[in-house]
Amino acid sequence: MRKAVAIFLVCALVLTMAGLASAKMNLKYGLAPPPTHPHAKAAVIFAEYVKEKTNGEITIDTYPMSQLGGERSMVEQVQGGTLDMADITTAVLSNFVPATGVFDMPFIWPTRETAYAVLADPEFKKIIFDAFPRKGFVAVGYGENEFRDFTNIKHEVRTPADLKGLKVRVMEAPVYLETWRTLGASPVPMPFPEVYNALQQGVIDAQENPILTSILMKFTEVCNYATVLNYSLAETIKFVNIDVWERLTPEQQQIFYEAAEVAIKANREASRTMIEKLTAELEVAGKVKITRLTPEERNAFFQAVQPVYQNFEKKLGTIPKKDEYGKYSGMTYLQMVLDKVKQHKK
Repeated sequence: MRKAVAIFLVCALVLTMAGLASAKMNLKYGLAPPPTHPHAKAAVIFAEYVKEKTNGEITIDTYPMSQLGGERSMVEQVQGGTLDMADITTAVLSNFVPATGVFDMPFIWPTRETAYAVLADPEFKKIIFDAFPRKGFVAVGYGENEFRDFTNIKHEVRTPADLKGLKVRVMEAPVYLETWRTLGASPVPMPFPEVYNALQQGVIDAQENPILTSILMKFTEVCNYATVLNYSLAETIKFVNIDVWERLTPEQQQIFYEAAEVAIKANREASRTMIEKLTAELEVAGKVKITRLTPEERNAFFQAVQPVYQNFEKKLGTIPKKDEYGKYSGMTYLQMVLDKVKQHKK
């Protein structure tokens, strides 16, 4: 009898585990951009890919425009398990995973092509993504809000000297505050929804955001000058709660990685197309002078922010000493990125 009961219990357990393995999952995915932004549209593409490739076993509901809370709140929700996954700017993520702060270092990416080559570098990606699990996350891929630029109401900006004394609205992140202070401007932390009125009323002289964002938010209605500065890549990282991740089969995990690759390609292509179209329309209208820096002019900004690199190198941390990291084991994350930039410079 005891043997029969034991066999029954084992069979019941096997059936239960099989049922759990095949159970459908519905996940919540939070992000900040509005639904019309290429980043938010790419999140939908990510969800559709996962649904299709898992034959409907995993469905993902996307919540753009910070419906589930601000970016910091969403990170905390994923960490605590009340939100399944999110797509958050590295400037905010760096408060939880310091290594991600390397993405936001000013003028670290000499060109868009170089940045994308470094981000795609398997070793770089592994080193950065390996910093996530100990914080309760698993990173699966990138998202993008574009490179950050500069608009102002005063005059054309081509050199660091042109920034002296300008009151510039910046995101409330230490690296941004120190960058603009080092360049001679007066950084002003301010909630994003207040920027338009602040520019219109002269409370601030300028703001830094991707030119695409500046056009969509109509900041270019009140700013007569725009500089394509490309000073910081507003990259985001898609990450999943570690307990949710461990419920996925290896095949499903691979699908998430694939979905992230499909999504970032769509994100970048849509952003490029939209930027070209909207900036061309802006220039034809003739109300905003758009300045594009020469490589030499941009290098002058890079040289001017070197004190920021010195101050933040320790804060970004050191790569763990693991044989798999080869020559980068024990090196600072900043040194590693600078080395990768040299390797992939285009």
